Amino acid sequence: MSNKTTIGDKLRTYLKHPGSFIMMLLVMLAAILTFAVLIFLIAYILINGVPHLTPSLFSWEYSSENASVVPALINTIIMTLLSLLIAVPFGIFSAIFLVEYAGRGNKFVEVIRLTTETLSGIPSIVYGLFGMLFFVNTLGWGFSLLAGAFTLAIMILPLIMRTTEEALKSVPDSYREGSFGLGAGKLRTVFRIVLPSAIPGVLAGVILAIGRIVGETAALMYTSGTVAQIPSSIMGSGRTLAVHMYNLSSEGLYMDQAYATAVILLILVVGINALSSVIARKLTKV
Repeated sequence: MSNKTTIGDKLRTYLKHPGSFIMMLLVMLAAILTFAVLIFLIAYILINGVPHLTPSLFSWEYSSENASVVPALINTIIMTLLSLLIAVPFGIFSAIFLVEYAGRGNKFVEVIRLTTETLSGIPSIVYGLFGMLFFVNTLGWGFSLLAGAFTLAIMILPLIMRTTEEALKSVPDSYREGSFGLGAGKLRTVFRIVLPSAIPGVLAGVILAIGRIVGETAALMYTSGTVAQIPSSIMGSGRTLAVHMYNLSSEGLYMDQAYATAVILLILVVGINALSSVIARKLTKV
């Protein structure tokens, strides 16, 4: 009875304020449409891709007969680890400096924030052209995983910086004051109190960065190349899953394998997100 009364009261409130009722309908419609589009995309990929997940698709060596995804999958993992290894320390330490050490209202800090926000909006193909001109040609690295990793690190650095900065800002000042009151120094307070409390927000930024790395194509085509093999070192050329899927679909001869690659890419992203969530919960409990 109380639930019915509550629902009736809400309806009467919305009827008294037509604007609020219209806004509620718009919000609900937007949520339903977003959820429906997401379900449609996932279902479309699975329906078209799952039937083509054949054993030959997982052969160790790529050939025109099997269009194996294994080399691209391994290259994707290597590219992700290299990019995070470069970008995460710089992003986290930069955010710590901006929040904990730089004075509030500092003009230099405002310039850095404006720069990071600007870099976040630059198209990925521009990063790819920069990586090709600087890492591939000027430094002489050629088309290599290392050139692609440095290019992607530059791309995701603003994202990691901003998310880490917001996570650090969300930590209450009482945590810092309590640590200082117990005699801890600035460095110990930051790395033993503030940063562990901000870990969930930091990992959220890392997860978003991983998603951008895994789904990137334009920047990698100009830096890491499109060789469908596992390179012998990070100075060798290799394609990731996203580049592999793009090449298969653009050729028009391997559309079934392209859909199957999309399924593997989807599973990889979901698995990484799930693993990151588990790690975040464990770190939070600790």
